[in-house]
Amino acid sequence: MHRGGFLTVFLIIAAITLLFDWYVFSGLKTFTNDWQSTKARQIVIWGYLIISVGVTILFVSGFGSFSHARGMTPYHEYMLSLFITFFITKLVFVIVLSLGDLGRFIYGVGNSFAKHNEKSTQPFFPSRRKFISELAILLAAFPFTGFIYAMVRGKYDYKVHRETIYFDGLPDAFDGFTITQISDIHSGSFDNTAAVQRGIDLANAQKSDLFVFTGDLVNNAAWEIEQYIPNFKQLKAPYGQYSILGNHDYGDYIQWDNEAEKAANLDKLKQHHKELGYRLLLDENVELEKNGQKISLIGVQNWGRGFIQIGDLDKALKGVDESAFKILLSHDPTHWEDKVRFNTTNIDLTLAGHTHGAQFGVETAGFRWSPVQYRYLDWAGLAHHNKRYLYVNRGFGFLAFSGRLGIWPEVTVITLKKKVV
Repeated sequence: MHRGGFLTVFLIIAAITLLFDWYVFSGLKTFTNDWQSTKARQIVIWGYLIISVGVTILFVSGFGSFSHARGMTPYHEYMLSLFITFFITKLVFVIVLSLGDLGRFIYGVGNSFAKHNEKSTQPFFPSRRKFISELAILLAAFPFTGFIYAMVRGKYDYKVHRETIYFDGLPDAFDGFTITQISDIHSGSFDNTAAVQRGIDLANAQKSDLFVFTGDLVNNAAWEIEQYIPNFKQLKAPYGQYSILGNHDYGDYIQWDNEAEKAANLDKLKQHHKELGYRLLLDENVELEKNGQKISLIGVQNWGRGFIQIGDLDKALKGVDESAFKILLSHDPTHWEDKVRFNTTNIDLTLAGHTHGAQFGVETAGFRWSPVQYRYLDWAGLAHHNKRYLYVNRGFGFLAFSGRLGIWPEVTVITLKKKVV
C-alpha cells in the first residue's frame, strides 16, 4: 500500500475513534452527573477527552511522518500501541453503553405501544441509568489495564519453557543433550537495554549444551542489532551457537534506493551474525559430535506460506546420512507443515519461531487461545506427526505492538532423550 493509502486508512480509523470519544464522553457525563463537585466532573470528562483525542492526533501525525525507507521505529510502535489500547478500551465501553441504550429504546417503544391511547408526559427514552455507565467503566478497565501492563512490563517478562522429547533413533551419547532456543529478537523494537539483558542472562543461566537462534534478528535493517551485539554475543554453549535467517532479515518490508543497497544490507547482517559468535546456516548442515557419535544440525533460509520462500531443504541436506538423527532450524512453522512432516528425509526435530503467538492470548493448563491460531495451525509450543516433532518458540522480542499480554517472551530449553524400548 502506498503512502497516501496508509494515510487514508489511518484517517478513517481516526474518524471512527473520534465517534467513540463522543459516545464515551456522553457516558462519562451520566457517570458524573450526580457529583457535587463541578470541578471534579469537568476534570474527569474533559481530561478523558483531551488525553484520548491527543493520542489519536499523535497516532495520525506519527504515521503521517512514517518513512518506508526506515520502517516502524520504537516511537511508531509505541504510538500504535497506545492507540490500540485506547481504541479497544473505548470499544468495550461503547458496546456496554450501547446495549444499555438499546434497552432504553426497546422500553420506549414498548411503553409507547402500551400507552398509545393515553396522554403521557414521560419522554420516549427513559433516562440512562448510572449503573450502565459504571458497568461500562468497570469492563473497559480490564483491557486498558492489561494493555498498559503489556507495554510497560509484559514485553520483557521472559519465561522459560521446557520440553523433554523422546526419540527412538537418538544416539546414546546425546541422551540428555540440551538445547536453548530463542527466536525473533526484532532488535529494532527494543527500548530498554537493561530489560533485554535480563532475558539474555536467563538464557545463559540454562547452561545448555547447544544454543540456537531461529531467525528475525532485526525488523528490517542490519544496523538495528548493532548496539545490542555486546549483549547477545554473551550467549555461549559448549557445542556452539547456530543461527538462521527469518523473513524480516531480508529487508523486504522497507524501501531501498536500489537492489545493490538491499543486498549490501543482507551481507552486513550476515557479518553481524559472525560478530555475535553465531554460525549462520544458509541451506547447509553441520555435524555435532559427542563421545564419537554424531547428530546433524541443518539450517535453511526462510521458507513460509505467504512469505519469502527461498529456503532449499534439499540443498541443506546434502551430505547428511539418511540414518542420521536430524535437527532442522527453519524460521516459519508452515515449512514443517508443508515440506518436512511428510518428507522422506525423516527429520526428527524442527525448531521454528515467526508467529510470536500474536503477542496476545491466554495459556493455562487446560486452555490455550490466541488470534494467531486462525492463521497458523502450529503457533506455539510442541507439535508432532508420525514421530516427527516441531517446536515453535513464542519469540524473544516484539513487533508493531510494543507489548505482550498472556503470550510472554520465551526462552526455550529442549532436552533430547533416548526412548527406552
